[in-house]
Amino acid sequence: MTTTGNSYKYKLDFYYQWALIYLGTLVVYGAVRGNFVEQKFEYVLNDPILYVIVFFTVMSIVLLALNALRNRALVVTDDAIVFTSRFDEHRVPVNELQWMTIGRERGVQTAGRSQAVVFRRKGKRRLYRVRVGRYEREQELLQDMKKIAARVPQTRRPQWRRAMFTDR
Repeated sequence: MTTTGNSYKYKLDFYYQWALIYLGTLVVYGAVRGNFVEQKFEYVLNDPILYVIVFFTVMSIVLLALNALRNRALVVTDDAIVFTSRFDEHRVPVNELQWMTIGRERGVQTAGRSQAVVFRRKGKRRLYRVRVGRYEREQELLQDMKKIAARVPQTRRPQWRRAMFTDR
């Protein structure tokens, strides 16, 4: 995995926040539902809501650990866009890009930003979507993507619907 260029690490802020929120909820709920009996604090362990909160807390911590273990990053070089992780590397050469669009997504807002870079590789059906807000140093990433987009044809993405009667 020897790549040189600008490297942008994947943000884990979202996972940290949710793990802390669920852990705080577990502590507060346990404190409210717990009982003080003879100078000793006892949890109410047969409460189904407590089990649900514990489940969500454990799952959020597991997801945080798995994403930290993956160590995902995006490396932008002059000749390729490289998606890296601890276990794999996926290289998309710039000269194999069919089209590239930099725009906004209406339904998704990541880290306060709704900007996304969408591109397609020649001969492949798969679209690649890079949500800028999910990576560190968003402005630099956006500038690097704009440099690459200047060398690639920019077309609008096809609409994913069938032709209607009024389209004729």
